[in-house]
Amino acid sequence: MNNAYIEEIRNKVEIALEKDPMRFKHSIGVADTAACLAMRYNSDMEKAYITGLLHDCAKCVDDDLKIKECREANLSVSQTELESPYLLHSKLGALYARTKYGIDDPEICSAIEFHTTGKPNMSLLEKIVFIADYIEPYRNKAWDVDIIRGLAFEDINEAVYFCLKDTLEYLESKNKTIDEMTNKAYAFYASNRVED
Repeated sequence: MNNAYIEEIRNKVEIALEKDPMRFKHSIGVADTAACLAMRYNSDMEKAYITGLLHDCAKCVDDDLKIKECREANLSVSQTELESPYLLHSKLGALYARTKYGIDDPEICSAIEFHTTGKPNMSLLEKIVFIADYIEPYRNKAWDVDIIRGLAFEDINEAVYFCLKDTLEYLESKNKTIDEMTNKAYAFYASNRVED
């Protein structure tokens, strides 16, 4: 890995997340986990690490500013995102990756954009970052996170399915709005499961 380049991004992300030091620790955890998953699946470890570092780079932006900046950049803002503006950190993070961090790799930007909701038929990098965000060492809220951690290194598609299933069950139990893309992603991975 290009250590100087990685360190530069790491330092910028730490500044961007200084209002929430645990968010920065989470980002390091996601970067490390994404790199491990990339090694397991013969994917580009540097890209996975950088994507993990940057996935929440817009998380500490105030909700009103998230909406404003997305609209100024002509990014679509759904009714669900207006009701739950925290979801916009993914789209805004992809924009920031390009404009503030100099990332011109569309695969990295797409993995950042869909790391929260998922999407149907994700690329390997998108799956890696989506799962890493869910299973990194500081995440312990999901009741079956340890099962998913093991599964992530055995069958990445099955791990994506369970992450989506858990997310939907959690959101439904809390009566929270569910993003349509999450429903579409779940339907895709549910219909493509190969059960024993």
